Amino acid sequence: MNKYSFYTTVFVIVAIFGVVFGLMFGIPKYNVWRTKIAIESEQNMGKAEMARAEQNRMIQIEEAKANLESQKLNSLAEIERAKGMAKAIEIENGKLTTKYIQYLWVRNIDKMDGDKIYIATEASLPILEAKNNNASSN
Repeated sequence: MNKYSFYTTVFVIVAIFGVVFGLMFGIPKYNVWRTKIAIESEQNMGKAEMARAEQNRMIQIEEAKANLESQKLNSLAEIERAKGMAKAIEIENGKLTTKYIQYLWVRNIDKMDGDKIYIATEASLPILEAKNNNASSN
């Protein structure tokens, strides 16, 4: 046996024992480190989930506030509309002339769909059907 092969054999044996002892101490340390990282990751995921829930809650609160404000403005608009209607009724009940009432009636004809025209008669009854005599003779 030669001197170099002896040193090589000793070196290989020492290297094998070094690797074995390194793994004996390294694997448990690695497992502890991996568990610690997993726990921290779960905690971070929990914090992120909590932040998302808080953000969703804040969004719902803001939507509810906007809804409340919208409802308040709608109710104020409805009150103003009712005041206007009351004022219009008050005006119509005693202060309108017949000419102004006819003017309003003519103005409202524009809002109709156009296929029916109401004509005031002496008895204030509308003519429900009128035929064109010229059209029926053709």
